[in-house]
Amino acid sequence: QVQLVESGGGLVQAGGSLRLSCVASGSIFSITAMAWYRQAPGKRRELIAGIASDGSTNYTDSVKGRFTISRDNFKNMVYLQMNSLKPEDTAVYYCNGGFRTSADGPLDFGSWGQGTQVTVSA
Repeated sequence: QVQLVESGGGLVQAGGSLRLSCVASGSIFSITAMAWYRQAPGKRRELIAGIASDGSTNYTDSVKGRFTISRDNFKNMVYLQMNSLKPEDTAVYYCNGGFRTSADGPLDFGSWGQGTQVTVSA
């Protein structure tokens, strides 16, 4: 099993910035893509940013140009730099990815962490 722990959230005014971090731990043989998700109150969890093993990235339109995803493969970490935050970015943010626990094991998600709360005030 792979465990994920997110951190870095908080309360910030509109226009401000936050940097989220996520560390994956457990029996990790390899990691393919990693991604950030968020879930706002009363809404479904949505994928907002992803980064492949080669460093290529993609973003949902609502965060494109404001958020930057990056990763540290040696530390099994993924980051999300969030700039120009808006009240509609308020949500619990989660990370996850594609993990193998052995060379010939299946590719699977990790166990979802608690997430980190981001609250943006107007």
